[in-house]
Amino acid sequence: MGDVYRQHLRWKTHLKRVKPHYAVKCNPDPEVLRLLAALGTGFDCASKAEIEQVLRLGVDPSRIIYAQPCKTKSYVRYAAKQGVRQMTFDNADELYKIKELFPDAELFLRILTDDSASLCRLSLKFGASLDTTGELLALAKKLDLNLAGVAFHVGSGASDPEAFLKAVRDARFVFDQAAALGFDPKTLDVGGGFVSETFDDMAAVLSAALDEYFPPNIRIIGEPGRYYVSSAFTIACNVIARRAVEDKELNTTSYMLYMNDGVYGNFSSIMFDHQHPIPRVLKASGASDRRPASFQYADGAENNAYDAAIKPIQYSIWGPTCDGIDCISESWTCDQTLDVGDWLYFEDMGAYTKCSATKFNGFTDRHETVYISSEAGASALLGY
Repeated sequence: MGDVYRQHLRWKTHLKRVKPHYAVKCNPDPEVLRLLAALGTGFDCASKAEIEQVLRLGVDPSRIIYAQPCKTKSYVRYAAKQGVRQMTFDNADELYKIKELFPDAELFLRILTDDSASLCRLSLKFGASLDTTGELLALAKKLDLNLAGVAFHVGSGASDPEAFLKAVRDARFVFDQAAALGFDPKTLDVGGGFVSETFDDMAAVLSAALDEYFPPNIRIIGEPGRYYVSSAFTIACNVIARRAVEDKELNTTSYMLYMNDGVYGNFSSIMFDHQHPIPRVLKASGASDRRPASFQYADGAENNAYDAAIKPIQYSIWGPTCDGIDCISESWTCDQTLDVGDWLYFEDMGAYTKCSATKFNGFTDRHETVYISSEAGASALLGY
């Protein structure tokens, strides 16, 4: 929880103008949501269930944006009933739907962006191109709807800070289109795409662009997800089976390790989020070490107590299902002999993991989540 807390302080330092609205879909862990609610963040919800979860925390509906451009009718009715007024759109059909079900909604026109440098491209599915925004704004005016702002998203896990610069410029263009039609939009939603490793550079480009194109009276919000939680979670998995693979021509033996979790479970990020989890050997405090005195950890760090030549062991790591694509790592080298009952752990497992796990093949998530706090501020807010 301390990691989440530190990321929030970092956000406030580098993106002073941007109020974060945490993307619940990234990781709806109840303690994470409870901490962020206590920190005063907003929330980006994409479904009725996500809105319900956040409202149960006592969060005021004004702190929620229903950031789903193509919404289920019953969900719109629910949002209206609960007073969740902020929501996005990117097409004419959605405007007619909102006019029918929630005419008092505060609407954000989501525009198309260049997200070619992101892990997960979203503009393939959402966003109005600039040659259609004028028509959509005119229709919103004709239907007497409330255009509250403009939204964009440069793609989940973006890597090019310049994508924010172009998106901000395009948003300014749409703001001016809206003003020409008599609208008075007050909010810009800069979406997500923030990655911890490049956050400082991204924040610098975005902040400069915001100051250049949008005056201080314009409210700025964002929708960070993985930025907050990716590095906060570590998963430990048990080796449930091992299979030796002998190559008689080369006179070598490698091993296939089968774990109690895989790509249909918490490692869904491999399939859906293009992640490459790095295995590390987990050892209980005080346990004897079967490894020789000189070895290399999975993360590359070395123990050079002795210079004895150690022959590395080749492994592949697999999930528990009977599906051939359930592979965690095709090739991993370790200087320790691993067997059934041993444990591996994987860091940076907080984004798009458990939230997209399935019950395929009858395997359900039985992991226990253990919460710790390394920051007094987080501990005070959570009562730890």
